[in-house]
Amino acid sequence: MPPAQRIAVFAGAAVGTSPRVADQVRLFGKTLAAQGITVVYGGGRAGLMGILADSVLEAGGEIIGVIPSSLVERELAHERLTKLYVVDTMHDRKARMAELADAFVALPGGSGTLEEFFEVWTWSTLGFHRKPVCLLDIAGAWTSLIAALDDMAERGFIDQHHRDALVVSQKPETLLAQLTAWTPPQARFA
Repeated sequence: MPPAQRIAVFAGAAVGTSPRVADQVRLFGKTLAAQGITVVYGGGRAGLMGILADSVLEAGGEIIGVIPSSLVERELAHERLTKLYVVDTMHDRKARMAELADAFVALPGGSGTLEEFFEVWTWSTLGFHRKPVCLLDIAGAWTSLIAALDDMAERGFIDQHHRDALVVSQKPETLLAQLTAWTPPQARFA
């Protein structure tokens, strides 16, 4: 796969309880900026989303936000982004982010992050796109989820080649190398 030029990043609107997570998200943002990779994200200024955006901007990188108008009105939109798309709904947000991105990375987060991750991963398994989907497992944030996915594959609910195609890494640099070497899996119903 050619190197990703734009990576959609899903991240929490909360910071969480571990300072290590925030530090690693900052490092990830700086790493992406240093590699010349444009970040596409949810457009917010709160939590890990805000930390990611600020770190990309501080490192001189480009970051594109996509946010529903209802969240702009609640004053959650980041004000200093390279570009901000304001869309009507959360569905429109996800579709626009997917359209703009060459790859997807889920950082630690809550139910919204999980929902975004699972949707793009499902699209991959169905052949709706041929882009890598990744979990950046900072401080073990995704360890339980990864174990559950492995169990689902072992039980035959997830095709093993789709589970194997899911990129999992603990370090930003390793994740970017894995993206370059990634090969799309065969679609489930192909």
